[in-house]
Amino acid sequence: MIGALSLLLVFQLIGEVIARAFNWPIPGPVIGMGLLFVTLILRDGPDEELHRTTGHLLQHLSLLFVPAGVGVMLYFQLMADAWLPLAVSLVVSTFITIAVTALVLRVLIRHPAAREK
Repeated sequence: MIGALSLLLVFQLIGEVIARAFNWPIPGPVIGMGLLFVTLILRDGPDEELHRTTGHLLQHLSLLFVPAGVGVMLYFQLMADAWLPLAVSLVVSTFITIAVTALVLRVLIRHPAAREK
């Protein structure tokens, strides 16, 4: 378990270093997660220890939303004052996400070589 947690933290650290070194607007943990994803693809999936450890982390995923909930309560008045721009941005971003997902799905369905991988 310690090895798998260390692996996850190392990839997060690598992502943070890349994000800060190149001054990218992408969060370091997202870059690290992408690098871990590529590594797992090249290794044909996670080993048993990583699979088991991430399963335990996912069981307690709801605890990771506590800081976000506290932030919402802390800035509730600010969010109440700016409810219209927040609502519009949520609706627009949701629509864009659904549209991009549909376009990617169409491309993948049309190209059988992409499905075979």
